[in-house]
Amino acid sequence: MTVRHDGLTVDWLGYATLRIESDDTVVYLDPGRYGTLTGEWEPDTPGVGHPPGQDYRAEDADVVCVTHIHHYDSDGVDRVSNDDTTVVAFEGIDVGDTDRELTPVEDLPYEVVEVGMEDELVVGDVPIMTVPAYNDPDGKNVDADGDPIHPKGIGCGFVVTIDDTNVFWTGDSDALDGHEALDVSLFVPSIAQSFTMDRHDAADLAGAMDPDLVLPIHYNTFEALEADSGAFAEDVAKRGVPVVLDET
Repeated sequence: MTVRHDGLTVDWLGYATLRIESDDTVVYLDPGRYGTLTGEWEPDTPGVGHPPGQDYRAEDADVVCVTHIHHYDSDGVDRVSNDDTTVVAFEGIDVGDTDRELTPVEDLPYEVVEVGMEDELVVGDVPIMTVPAYNDPDGKNVDADGDPIHPKGIGCGFVVTIDDTNVFWTGDSDALDGHEALDVSLFVPSIAQSFTMDRHDAADLAGAMDPDLVLPIHYNTFEALEADSGAFAEDVAKRGVPVVLDET
C-alpha cells in the first residue's frame, strides 16, 4: 500500500525505513536492517501487520537521514543511494558501538553531513530540523541497571520539509516535552511495545500535536516491537486526527 498525502507519496518499507517522494525529490529515513530491504525478513509472529521483506535497490535517494546507531545500516544506505545522494546522519553514530559489520558513516561514498540533536539545515531543496530523541531515565524504557536504553545524546528525530509539507519521524524516543509544539503535517511515530513510545503514548502525542495525518512505523518487525496497530488507529481516530496504516 502506498500513502498519498499533500502531494507526497509515502511508503513504509519495514522496520524504521520510510520513503517520501515528491515530484522531484526522494528522501529516505533510516533505511534497512533485519532483512527488510534484502528480502530476508520474516515475522516472528505470523500475520502481524508489517510490510513484506523485499530485495530493494532503488538507488534513487536525494537525501538519506539516519537517526542513531541502532537504525544505521550501511548496506541499507547503499541500496537507496546514488552518486548525488546526501546522507544526513546523527553525529554520535559510532560503528564501534555494535558488533555488526558496518562501514563508518564518514567512509560512505556519498556526501555526508553530521548533525546534532537540535540543528537546522537545508540539503538541496529540503529543509531539515533535528529534535532530541531519547528515553526518559525515570520512564519504562530502561535496562536492568535502570539506565535508559536510548540515553540522551544517542540520536535524534527528524522533521523534513518536502514541498512545504512537514514530516516528523520521532526516531527511537519516548514522547518528550516539546514534541507536541512541533508544526507537523505528517506525524510518523514509533508505536512499538518496547524501547520507544508505545501506541498509547503515540496516540496521546498525536492528539496534542494535531497533525493532518498520522502514519505509524517501527512496529511488528520482531516480537519485542509487536503492537496492535488497529487499536492505535482507532485511538487516534477517536481524537479526530486522521490516521492511516501501511502494512502490506
